[in-house]
Amino acid sequence: MDSIEGFTKKYKIHRLVYYETFDLAPKAIGREKQLKGWRREKKIALIEKTNSRWQDLSEHWGREMRFRGQRLVRTP
Repeated sequence: MDSIEGFTKKYKIHRLVYYETFDLAPKAIGREKQLKGWRREKKIALIEKTNSRWQDLSEHWGREMRFRGQRLVRTP
């Protein structure tokens, strides 16, 4: 960990606990500015509304996804 320079190394951030998606960059920028103006308590409430256990949402990124009832087929 902490091998890449930048924000996550500087602030020792290793989990993704909340994110939003937008179709246009100006909307995302506006939302980011809005969130930056919020007090910490309000940001925590936003996270806990959708991720009360503060699980790392990126933990399984890059893994193959299966749907309920779908068999896992292994290739040699």
